[in-house]
Amino acid sequence: MTTFDTGTTGFMLLATSLVMLMTPGLAFFYGGLAGKRNILGIMIQSFVSMGITTILWFICGYSLCFSGNELGGVIGDFHKAFMNGVDLNTPFPGNHKMPEFVFFAYQMMFAIITPALITGAFVNRVTFKSYLIFLVAWQLLVYYPFAHMIWGGGLLATWGVRDFAGGIVVHATAGFAALASVIYVGKRRDKESLPNSVPLIAIGTGLLWFGWYGFNAGSQLDVDAITGLAFVNTDVAASFAAITWLVIEWSRAKKPKFVGLLTGAVAGLATITPAAGFVSLPSAVMIGIASGIICYLAVNLKNKMGWDDALDVWGVHGMGGVTGTILLGVFATKAINASGADGLITGSADFFLKQVIAVVGASIYAFIFTYAMLAIINAITRVRVTEEEEDKGLDASLHGELAYDEGVL
Repeated sequence: MTTFDTGTTGFMLLATSLVMLMTPGLAFFYGGLAGKRNILGIMIQSFVSMGITTILWFICGYSLCFSGNELGGVIGDFHKAFMNGVDLNTPFPGNHKMPEFVFFAYQMMFAIITPALITGAFVNRVTFKSYLIFLVAWQLLVYYPFAHMIWGGGLLATWGVRDFAGGIVVHATAGFAALASVIYVGKRRDKESLPNSVPLIAIGTGLLWFGWYGFNAGSQLDVDAITGLAFVNTDVAASFAAITWLVIEWSRAKKPKFVGLLTGAVAGLATITPAAGFVSLPSAVMIGIASGIICYLAVNLKNKMGWDDALDVWGVHGMGGVTGTILLGVFATKAINASGADGLITGSADFFLKQVIAVVGASIYAFIFTYAMLAIINAITRVRVTEEEEDKGLDASLHGELAYDEGVL
């Protein structure tokens, strides 16, 4: 029987657990931001991804992302479908210190949370049946190809694109899919719906922030100095982004907003993700500040344009992922991580341009495909809820449950 390194394997199991915790954290974050009649409707969309995505990942997802190289490096093959050929003694090809099924589990958690991110954009407007179809189709045709192209040794990886933990694969694709969803589904009837529970938003943010250490530090897939750097860069960028957002909003609204502070932190976490293990600590500070400014401005642009992205998925995650990927092209240096690249500051305009082209291309593809996919799904089953269902709230009308028993209060 193969002997694996217990430290590396144990750390990766811990990192996997932390990333898993982010999906319930996202559910709490979105649940607190949603209106009182739609708390469960938005939370179940996160939790159901834990079940559906796990099934899909076992059947074919892992294989399509991390086995083979088909269609010119756009997607993998089915050789490891149902975990065929992977047993207790099979080492992970990228690091023989741990078994492959641990890597299988770790990457599965990324696949679970990515489509769940999109749901905050169309809160209280989409039927549950259409969302389930969306959940499967979007992973097969958006998430899996980009996961393979960047992390599975596919087209973009061989071209030289870098994405440490998901600026393109997770945040840019999900954020621009969210924008497409908003434009396709249309505006809420009640656009003045206020967050039902700021404490719930805070709990969700805390879980996301905590889990993000596994998300970013774990993406080194080993235990070394880069693991520690990614961990620290994650915390620093989130902190600087949170305070930057707080200061900007305070100066404009004349009051320090707690939800703004929390939103800024999540924006910083999303923005540092592609760069966490490739840039220095001072660079992470700059990325955090830039995140607070750019994501705040993106949310304001969304409001001016009239896009009803209810929970600011595009402004925070979409623009965060794009910003972080481009800034990686600026701040990356092989002096920090030899497996990374040299960015604009260290003299490589070539890498910078590749990062820009890759993230812009991924965002455009995710937007166009998502819009078209929703139109196809609508031809199969109704995507948008009826006016009566929306007015009543999705918790009662679609799920027959309420978050709070108002009769007891």
